[in-house]
Amino acid sequence: MLKKLKALITEEKGQGMTEYGLILGAIAVAVIAIIALFGPRITAMFTDTLDSIDPPAGS
Repeated sequence: MLKKLKALITEEKGQGMTEYGLILGAIAVAVIAIIALFGPRITAMFTDTLDSIDPPAGS
């Protein structure tokens, strides 16, 4: 019984996928935070750029 319990604790099967999942989750949280932080600035930059472009002559 003790042998099975020790094998259960030290088993590393699936550990790699769990670590990849945690890393992916951390990256997703970081991307969402960056978009939330810089989103208005990026939107303003594109709006200013579009406003500075002259419309075509026939419009």
